[in-house]
Amino acid sequence: MRESVVVNDRVQRGYAYRRTEPVGRNFAPAFTPDLTPKEMLRLGVFGGKYMTDCQEEFPRSWFARAKLCPGRHDARLNCFGVNASQWLSVWRRSGWIHRQDPRG
Repeated sequence: MRESVVVNDRVQRGYAYRRTEPVGRNFAPAFTPDLTPKEMLRLGVFGGKYMTDCQEEFPRSWFARAKLCPGRHDARLNCFGVNASQWLSVWRRSGWIHRQDPRG
């Protein structure tokens, strides 16, 4: 499986990559997340603001019943009802943002 993906969203323009594995399969053995992206979106991660501009790039099923906010994040959407977000500058300073992965 080799599928080309071109990303055009608020963070990236014209970025292209090849998807070489089925979505959600064949991760490195050390990669063991607690939640899937679909589960995170249903829990209102980042106040419903995360991934609102890039839905075309990911499976539609991830966004079914997702708690999303079209404007600024809304802490009420977070499953704990708190603002769990940090400024992008904090993410950059912490080394969590890379050129090839601008969302961290």
